[in-house]
Amino acid sequence: MSSSSAAPAAKPPMRDALVAAAFRLFLERGYERTTVDDIVALAGVGRRSFFRYFPSKEDVVFPDHERCLAEMTAFLAEDGEEHEPVRRVCDAARLVLRMYAVNPAFSVQRYRLTRQVPGLRAYELSVVWRYERALAGYLRRRFAGEPDGTLRADVIAAAVVAAHNNALRSWLRSDGRGDPGAAVDHALGHVQSAFARPRTEGGAAPQVPRAEGPEDVVVLVSRRDAPLWRVVQQLESALGRD
Repeated sequence: MSSSSAAPAAKPPMRDALVAAAFRLFLERGYERTTVDDIVALAGVGRRSFFRYFPSKEDVVFPDHERCLAEMTAFLAEDGEEHEPVRRVCDAARLVLRMYAVNPAFSVQRYRLTRQVPGLRAYELSVVWRYERALAGYLRRRFAGEPDGTLRADVIAAAVVAAHNNALRSWLRSDGRGDPGAAVDHALGHVQSAFARPRTEGGAAPQVPRAEGPEDVVVLVSRRDAPLWRVVQQLESALGRD
């Protein structure tokens, strides 16, 4: 087939076209000097079209976070008692990494822009806080009724976000080189080793008894050849003292 008969390339969706136009102008003029009118003029659409997709200019810098937050919320809602809570929130954090890793060039570009504009840094912090609240809300439900359950939930959620962001930002500072998944797995591994409850021989996480009074009985299942330190660790976890 000759080149003259080839079908023209499909135009990108309007949302993607607006993001592309915005970042082109941000790089050429700077974020502060670029207006919504400039963006829609370059994209060839009207202002109404812009605000149909993005409530503000800041939102066009973070176009996928709302979708990712919805995916994380749905993922956590599908949880069952068989899932160890700390591992579950670590897996939820990996959804955020996937969003960044799908387009490394764009993610690096956005990281650089965010570092330059104080308003965008503040906006990013608000986005991160919403992820942390989603993780903490899930953990609060799982730890409901346990001693210091709310405190434990909030501490673990903050630790997951800190570990994920440490690895993610290191990858972004390297211009997106290397495997971000391996770095995030390594970072989240520290969180799991510090907070996750060990599995019993049957594979289920030990249940922590409700704080109902001094007559509570704890039954601990462990392998006969398990080292004493592991038995003690499981017992402390079951008593909510880990």
